[in-house]
Amino acid sequence: MSPPQKIGVLTFHRCINYGSYWQSRCLVEGLRARGKDAILLDHASPRINRAEWRCALQPLLPAPVQRSDHPLYAAKVRSFFNAIAALPLSPRFALENPLNMDSYDLVIVGSDEVWNLRHPWYGKHAIFFGDGLRAARVASYAASFGNQPASQGLDRRWADKLRKFPKISIRDENSRRLIEKALGYEPELVLDPCLQFPEAVSASVASSKRKSPANPYVAIYGHTFPKWFKEQVRRWAEEQGLRLISIGYRNDWADEQWISAGPEDFAAFMAASQAVATNFFHGCVFALLNGKPFACAPSEYRVNKLRGLTELVGAERHLLSEEAPKTHYDSILREAFDPTITNRIATLRRRSAAYLDDVLN
Repeated sequence: MSPPQKIGVLTFHRCINYGSYWQSRCLVEGLRARGKDAILLDHASPRINRAEWRCALQPLLPAPVQRSDHPLYAAKVRSFFNAIAALPLSPRFALENPLNMDSYDLVIVGSDEVWNLRHPWYGKHAIFFGDGLRAARVASYAASFGNQPASQGLDRRWADKLRKFPKISIRDENSRRLIEKALGYEPELVLDPCLQFPEAVSASVASSKRKSPANPYVAIYGHTFPKWFKEQVRRWAEEQGLRLISIGYRNDWADEQWISAGPEDFAAFMAASQAVATNFFHGCVFALLNGKPFACAPSEYRVNKLRGLTELVGAERHLLSEEAPKTHYDSILREAFDPTITNRIATLRRRSAAYLDDVLN
């Protein structure tokens, strides 16, 4: 028998962010479940580390962090360090100079905003566009351009780099339009790894010894929510007799704060919630993954991703505007999960698996 393919996954696996951690873990574990020798490419950059840690310890800038919250955010960062260290990682190499990285049969770039040229510290790193990779083949899986609008197009320099990718898949409509305009063909739209490989999350939740809050609650995930969204979610929760618990960040409009939660805490917490209120992409993903009612407020930075996800799975009514009436919140936060969304995810899961089959074979 020939040895399994040696596959490297290139993504933002060291971000202090629940979604970045879980999409990294789900993709690499999903590939390993297929019998592939897959690991995360452990790139390092002192400059990016400083920026990432500064953001993790002061996530609400320009608003200051309460002094009493400093040790809680520090505990959250330490929990990420421990969780990331347990992932299957390659020997570490410098992000800016990957000459010392190992060689691979295939490198898969993605998921996450790996092609977002506007990202405040990862943006315009050519390695995510294939430069310097020691790989026989490269492909992308569920890559995104983040908040970079399709209307502005893609500079020829970056488009030419992506032409070296024989297989490209993306996770949102904005990214699809950028690729189609720049390269002249339509890439495959696929699911985020957390939705494609939910077994990694469910296994973690099943084996977890962590205890989620005992009484029913609404999970609040994100920060800097608009006033109109906070008021409606607060009203609805009070009418239902549910507590609002914020995870990972301080939200003073919630009843409780769980700032120090680690990545596995997050997965168990989201799975045990009654409903989810979020303005983050993976807040929606984990609501979808667990079949939870959810409401999402768009933000300028994340609107492309949020609109793309909700349109992809047929959950557009969960992405709200200020004009949404009280009855709409009552509907989407109380009603059973729409089976058409479940069916759409199942169809997309088959399409995503077919794309991966094509890449891996």
